Amino acid sequence: MNDSHQPSELLDAFELTEYEEQALQSLIELGRSTAPSLSEATGIPKARVYGVLDNLSDEGFIKIIPGRPKEYETKPPAELLDQAIENERQEYASFKKQIEDIEEEFVETLAPIYERGRDEISTTEELFHVVDVGEPSERETRSIYRDATNCVHVITKSFEYFDAVEPAVTDALERGCEIRVLFLDPELLEESNQAHQQRMRQHLNSSYPAIEYRFSAKRLPWRGTVVDPSLSYDSGAAVLLVEEEDIPLHNRQAAITDNASFVAGLERYFDLIWQYDTVDDRPNP
Repeated sequence: MNDSHQPSELLDAFELTEYEEQALQSLIELGRSTAPSLSEATGIPKARVYGVLDNLSDEGFIKIIPGRPKEYETKPPAELLDQAIENERQEYASFKKQIEDIEEEFVETLAPIYERGRDEISTTEELFHVVDVGEPSERETRSIYRDATNCVHVITKSFEYFDAVEPAVTDALERGCEIRVLFLDPELLEESNQAHQQRMRQHLNSSYPAIEYRFSAKRLPWRGTVVDPSLSYDSGAAVLLVEEEDIPLHNRQAAITDNASFVAGLERYFDLIWQYDTVDDRPNP
């Protein structure tokens, strides 16, 4: 087991209540226990411990051993993981059925209300919506990677958020998507960003040789990700962040658009920089 993770930290993945997690961890350590003994070992009040154990049993994590008094025993760790996955699968299946049961009424009732609201939205408001930079913008970036069918083009300083989107990048490559990355010339970066870009280039070279990258010779007014642009203006999405060096990153917002005409314009910008304004003499790391 990784020394940096305590059992309680690993059990957090099961999304149990505090008492349920304490009881399950204690049963893993004890092997088998009565409810009163478990209450004493964990500090769970005696008035609560039976309900906690019943919940864990209902979830399939523990077994009840008949007797006077009853005893409780946890399943092996590997089976606990399988049970957690099965519980989530069943919960999703139940949720999916609930949604399907109301689908027709939901659409019929809310679609006219939505359309009336859309009539009040200006063309400019339709062009973008915004999210905070950080996890929200990374979530949107992962989403458009997952939707990509043809290509993904990235403008970035040093691809500092790559870890947050790497699984989606891998999936896009496996689907046959072309991925190009336009880095900022390292000579235009601060030293910390230079080091990060160097590591990122090494990672791309060793793990993702299919990803082509170049270096913009000049500073760029925005950075972001463009997916599946079309000069016939019938597809595409983008996440972009305007360069605002005076504003802390946590106070910035990223713009999200699926306006195909605008995405095509972003792609033309990317393509012109890629072909005519890049530096070719940067050594491989």
